[in-house]
Amino acid sequence: MNKIFGYGEDALTLWALKEKEKKYPYLEILKKFNDQSAPEGCLVFYRPSFGRGRSGIKGTAEFGEFDAIIASSENVYLIESKWDNLSQNTDDEIKLDEGQVLRHKIFSWYFMNWDAQEYCDWREFSNTLQKDFMSKFSDRKIALGESILAKNLEFVLRKLHKHCKKEKAPKNVLVYFYNSKKSKPITRIIAEEESLNFEVVNIDYEPYISGNFIPLD
Repeated sequence: MNKIFGYGEDALTLWALKEKEKKYPYLEILKKFNDQSAPEGCLVFYRPSFGRGRSGIKGTAEFGEFDAIIASSENVYLIESKWDNLSQNTDDEIKLDEGQVLRHKIFSWYFMNWDAQEYCDWREFSNTLQKDFMSKFSDRKIALGESILAKNLEFVLRKLHKHCKKEKAPKNVLVYFYNSKKSKPITRIIAEEESLNFEVVNIDYEPYISGNFIPLD
């Protein structure tokens, strides 16, 4: 099989999720939260879509896509990824935009409210909880009926709840990929919604790149 290389933020995220020979780089996420789960036993979604590119549009049910979602037996982790873009970065903080923060809030609401045992189907769920959703997100709509968004949400939520039995809110994680020869780790996140807690996990990719590319096989 031909060697596969990737470039940039998305490739680094995929590498961190699938690289077994380096003992799973995303183990750093579990360590951050003192999660004792084995990384090979985690459930992983790579760039799950809940309406790509529309997280900033008001009046829609769509809220964009995460870079990844990881479920261990103890926690569910909602992942946003950033990287130093091969540049020298001496700043120790990074900013998340409004759409990224809102994505975490909306998905967390779905996660905490969806219960496949309680509702016959997604239509019953959305009809029952539509008012509560609107009270939390007044400029948004709940995913309705047989839409692609509703099907994607139901599929992901069923898988997550089956894998992680603990009933607690997902953890919000900013994974920052940096080159230790040029950049330094991030220590602080700036977000318009300060009440939403994000944890930073820094992953040094410098030892693993070939040129400016990361091996994906």
